[in-house]
Amino acid sequence: MRLDEQKVPILGTQAKYIDNAEDRQKFSSMCDRIGVVQPAWKELTNMDDVNEFIKQVGFPVLVRPSYVLSGAAMNVCSNQDELVRFLQMAANVSQKHPVVISRFIEGAKEIEMDAVADKGEIVAYAISEHVEFAGVHSGDATIQFPPQKLYYETMRRIKKVAKKIAAELHISGPFNIQFMARENDIMVIECNLRASRSFPFVSKVLKLNLIELASKIMLGVPYERPTKTEFDLDYVGIKASQFSFSRLQKADPVLGVDMSSTGEVGCLGDDVNCAILKSMLSVGLRVPSKDKGILISSGNAKQKAQLLTPCKQLADAGYKLYATGGSYRYLVENNIPCEHVYWPSEEMQPQALDMVRNKEVDMVINIPKNLTSGELSNGYKIRRAAIDFNVPLLTNDRLASTFINAFTTMSLDDLAIKAWDEYK
Repeated sequence: MRLDEQKVPILGTQAKYIDNAEDRQKFSSMCDRIGVVQPAWKELTNMDDVNEFIKQVGFPVLVRPSYVLSGAAMNVCSNQDELVRFLQMAANVSQKHPVVISRFIEGAKEIEMDAVADKGEIVAYAISEHVEFAGVHSGDATIQFPPQKLYYETMRRIKKVAKKIAAELHISGPFNIQFMARENDIMVIECNLRASRSFPFVSKVLKLNLIELASKIMLGVPYERPTKTEFDLDYVGIKASQFSFSRLQKADPVLGVDMSSTGEVGCLGDDVNCAILKSMLSVGLRVPSKDKGILISSGNAKQKAQLLTPCKQLADAGYKLYATGGSYRYLVENNIPCEHVYWPSEEMQPQALDMVRNKEVDMVINIPKNLTSGELSNGYKIRRAAIDFNVPLLTNDRLASTFINAFTTMSLDDLAIKAWDEYK
């Protein structure tokens, strides 16, 4: 904005429209005005207003400062203590701009639209789908493109909303919009008037250079309108994230709305299982050995249900399962054979922590119950031990299900090793 006030020419979208997208309060007000649905929100003015808002929508809520990259100081709050702590952090990060608090919708799919527009009209777009539910930062999430489990109607509605936003912000150049969807109801999370980290990924999968197109539009030079869309693709791309928790002593390796990844990899496959398996192996996971077991702590009731079929797949494939208290009871009640192991806080044998340290298990599936991890909990100790002793760790039920389905339904020998240009 200060460059714009000094009459410095800015290529592409005008500064005032970038500000309208980046300032949370301005963007949310704009969405309300043009009839774009978003989770209930409130600009932070004082604690009384915030508490009144919490009474209306309940926990969990999302605290979001303006003008931040990689979700800095963005947090999901599950209770009053977390709310007070994270509001202070967000206010410190974004002192000149308002902090917005919004309802956090659990169990919603997250969908991204990367697009290029010219004077508010969309010229090219790519819609991709997160494997994990909303609540994992898009830089940490596993992204599949083309989407594998989206209703056609959902995609149609996403395009309609994106057209409205692009026109209202007079976008010329690249932009990325993040959506949440439950059933066919879609809500906008945010819009960034820049290339996102999924831009090069979808360009590579679609074989269409979106940045070249965006650059031509920003420079005002002639360009050709692409005709290719994701519906033309006969293969699948998966973007998986690389983490460096082993280099960060005591960090809890749990994914949230604040980005943790230090890199990412894109893999192509003839189908989703092939692409998932390649991408997970590429970021350091491995297919567990059947000589060792798999340790399972499967979170809350919904997460336990989500992991029931994958656990049956593991048992049927010949893996020995070990499970902590609630997960053990749930699996046994559902006729899945497993062995009971104990949390670090329970002074009984066999100890889950010892099994990880002694490498008696070759994979740990530990799903945190809370949206914000608590320090020094049983779950934290198990997760940290898995990282410190180099045992593959999965902390998201949706990603664990997808990976297990991939390695139990196909073998490594089935993976086709093909060059990028061999995928037509």
